[in-house]
Amino acid sequence: MNRSSIASLLAVFGLILSTSTGSLLAQNDAPAPQGGQGGQGGQGGRQGRGNFDPEQMRQRMMERFREQLGVKDDGEWSLIEARIKKINESRMGRGFGGPWGGPGGPGGGPGGQGGQGGRQGRGGFGQPNPDAEALQTALDSGASADDIKAKLATYRASAKQKEAQLEKAQDELRQLLSVKQEARAVLLGLLK
Repeated sequence: MNRSSIASLLAVFGLILSTSTGSLLAQNDAPAPQGGQGGQGGQGGRQGRGNFDPEQMRQRMMERFREQLGVKDDGEWSLIEARIKKINESRMGRGFGGPWGGPGGPGGGPGGQGGQGGRQGRGGFGQPNPDAEALQTALDSGASADDIKAKLATYRASAKQKEAQLEKAQDELRQLLSVKQEARAVLLGLLK
C-alpha cells in the first residue's frame, strides 16, 4: 500500500471513531429518570437501566406479537396470547433464556438454547433449572464419572420432557392461526 492509501484509511478510521464516540457521549448525557414514574425516563417512556421491569418488557413483547400477527379482535387475541405465554413458559423452564433465547431470533427459534457455552442452570429471567444446576455442581465439584453420567441422564430426560411440552404448546398456538399468521409466528421465533 502506498502512503496515500494508508493515510486515507487512517482518516476514515478516525472519522468512524470520532462519530461513534460522540454517540456514546450523547447517550451518557440523556436525562435521568423522573421521580415517581417507576423508572420511566421523561416523555419518551425509556426505562432507566437500573429499573428493569420484566413485566413491562413482557407486555411490550406481547403488544409487538399482536401487531405482527395482525390480530384486531380482543377475544381472538386473548386466546392467542394465552398460547404464546404457554410457549414462553415452556422455553423458560428448559433454560432457553426466555423470549430471546439465542440463534434464530426471538424465542430462540430452531436450536435456540441460549448460552450453551455457559451455564444452563438458569432459564429465562433468573428461574433456576434444578437439573442443570445439579449437573453443573457435579462438574464443578469433581464428582465421579458415574455421578456425572447419572446427572446428565436426568438432565436429558428432563430436557426431552420439556421439549415435548414446548412442541405441544406450539401446536396449540398453530391451531388458532391463519397460514399468514403462522408464517409470521415462525419468523418471530414462536413456532418452528
